[in-house]
Amino acid sequence: MKGYQVQTTGGIEDIKAVTLSEPEPGPGEVKVKIHAASLNYRDFGIAEGGYYRNDVRPIVPLSDGAGEVVSIGEGVTRFAVGDRVCPIFVRDWVSGPIKETYLHSCLGGGVDGVLREYVVYPEHAFVSIPDNFSYVQAATLPCAALTAWNALFELGNVTSDDTVLLLGTGGVSTFAFQFASKVGSRIVLTSSMESKLDVFRDMGLTHGVNYKDHPEWHKEVQRITNERGVDYVLEVGGPGTLERSLKSTCVGGHVQLIGVLDSPRAKIAPMITVFNALTVQGIYVGSREMFERMLLFISKHNIMPVVDKEFPFDSALDAYRYMSSQRHVGKVVITF
Repeated sequence: MKGYQVQTTGGIEDIKAVTLSEPEPGPGEVKVKIHAASLNYRDFGIAEGGYYRNDVRPIVPLSDGAGEVVSIGEGVTRFAVGDRVCPIFVRDWVSGPIKETYLHSCLGGGVDGVLREYVVYPEHAFVSIPDNFSYVQAATLPCAALTAWNALFELGNVTSDDTVLLLGTGGVSTFAFQFASKVGSRIVLTSSMESKLDVFRDMGLTHGVNYKDHPEWHKEVQRITNERGVDYVLEVGGPGTLERSLKSTCVGGHVQLIGVLDSPRAKIAPMITVFNALTVQGIYVGSREMFERMLLFISKHNIMPVVDKEFPFDSALDAYRYMSSQRHVGKVVITF
């Protein structure tokens, strides 16, 4: 079968198209024909050398996909041939708190991911996708959507009384905007491009901050909130933006740490965390049960993923290149 592998630490241009052995399901396992897969910023880190617990070589990349069950192993009861499913990001995290052992089973980093024609995982590692979703739409959910959901409603408790700060217009921030909007939260969103902010204004955004116009954007966030600050920040930038996120947050507020997109070696002054009694929480995607709760919310509120652009399987590296240009809003998807 066709697939791709990260074989070195040379970045996306060294990802190779390869022929792989087609897997078959053993007892308790499910074989799925992948129809679509989506990219996350994490996939660039994997291509450049990986990170703690996610540095296996060679590795089939990408964690997010959707497809059709084509065969099942002995004893499988959760799925049948023909079912439409997504694999979960952390293959072995079904429920309860995160554990060290689970974190070695992240798709596309610790174990082979979905950028191949067929995958086989244990039946506990899949969820059914909404009936009204295409495979392209469903493929956006496992990492970005669940990370946003966990930050807002599992480890967070965002309500209509809260103001939420979102950084950028990637997958996590886009899903977080859609989710928080549905519970009536006030949202402030940053971007370097007015055209991207306009996309969100069309979706109902009232407070956009262009950080090229406002390099010290935390001051603009404070102005928008009448110097109170926001209740929650979904911090996807990392050390390069964290200090401004901390300065944007109200006394007793929450900073949900998600990614490292900017200046990973930057230094921060942490004492504001103490002075303002902030809670800083690391977010590591989520469990299967969280995923299933998120799907109920998505169906209840008729939320549809924002897909910026689709690329064919044979042009998968073009999808990486497009996403690295940071021209996208929402998700970039590869179709099979």
